[in-house]
Amino acid sequence: MANYNQPSCKICRRNRVKLFLKGARCFSAKCAIEKRNTPPGPRKIMLRKLSEYGKRLREKQKIRCFYNVTDKLLGRYFKEASSRKGIAGHNLITIFETRLDNVLYRSNFVRSRYEGRQLIRHGHFKVGSQKVDIPSYRVKVGEEISYVPNGKKTIMEFNNKDNSTAPSWISVDEKNKSIKVLDVPQRSQVDVPVEEQLVVEFLRNRL
Repeated sequence: MANYNQPSCKICRRNRVKLFLKGARCFSAKCAIEKRNTPPGPRKIMLRKLSEYGKRLREKQKIRCFYNVTDKLLGRYFKEASSRKGIAGHNLITIFETRLDNVLYRSNFVRSRYEGRQLIRHGHFKVGSQKVDIPSYRVKVGEEISYVPNGKKTIMEFNNKDNSTAPSWISVDEKNKSIKVLDVPQRSQVDVPVEEQLVVEFLRNRL
């Protein structure tokens, strides 16, 4: 996603599933999936049946776009997930979920992971007492994230997304604009529109 400069909604239409790349728009009637749930391009491409390789490639692309990471970083995360105990696919999801930009999104601090990345890059958050400007920073259990105003016009507001609440592994203090990670997220607690086992099978054959 680092160098992708085409409409984000085309990614969701191509994958036939919401990847929540456009913030509040994804929760409204303007969402591309709601308006036109067909893949972009010629009709013969729309109706083409995916091969087994194509299915695995599609799932890999979905998880990459969903968390807004590059192929290179996905490969690094997969190697780390494979070296850990447990199911590699579940470990991979856990690694993604504990990224700082994702924790902000899950806590409803930001409308999208992309917005979270921007605010982190601009130095709007501290982890503990240390200011962090790296979106891929891995938040550990017990660490507290707090918002840092910088005197500019950027205002931190909570985004009340429809029917959306912070997951049980995160504690949110709306008054003080802070987040605390209570536990390591389990696969059953994470809503991801991806079959991670197909991602694992694809990456094992490629790396």
